[in-house]
Amino acid sequence: MYKRFVKRWLDIVLSGAALVVLSPVIAILALLVRMKLGSPVIFKQERPGYRTRIFTLKKFRTMTDERDEQGNLLPDARRLTGFGRLLRRTSLDELPELWNIFCGDMSLIGPRPLLVSYLPYYTEREQLRHTVRPGLTGLAQVSGRNFLEWDKRLEKDAEYVENLSFGLDVKIFFATIKAVFVHDDIAEDTDVIEGNLAEIRAAKTEGQMQ
Repeated sequence: MYKRFVKRWLDIVLSGAALVVLSPVIAILALLVRMKLGSPVIFKQERPGYRTRIFTLKKFRTMTDERDEQGNLLPDARRLTGFGRLLRRTSLDELPELWNIFCGDMSLIGPRPLLVSYLPYYTEREQLRHTVRPGLTGLAQVSGRNFLEWDKRLEKDAEYVENLSFGLDVKIFFATIKAVFVHDDIAEDTDVIEGNLAEIRAAKTEGQMQ
């Protein structure tokens, strides 16, 4: 009952209320992002959601577009400004995702939506993450976020799906609030911290075949 009906109803009510209440904050942040980081204000990227349906994830941008002499983007840590770091540490960059939740692309709680390029590399068990809507926060995020190695991170997503309940969602919700206020570690260069799942598993498969 909760998984099929109540969870989505709560997502609509809570995200809708948050969008209304936080609209002044969102407007001010949009202005600050435009002034400090430039345009576009919103970072958009395609991600797989429920039943692997592709949707457009929306976040406030946190990095500049600085490039090297060859025109390649500099590493994340070089492009992440002090303001961008603040947005990430406080999770304010995630506020535009409330619209994704309201529209039904995402849920407040669930496995975080990852890159489309990762889809071929999930195990059968890990594919459970796409039997529910992806979340603004989830069990993996309150268990280590980007600093949790991929196998453990994806296992947490599978565990969440298997044990999905109102009680678990409430627990994750309050753990997320605590993490925002007391956790001061952020992944400045996600390519280095977590690595690319597709590259890691492709290399592992190639190594096993040799």
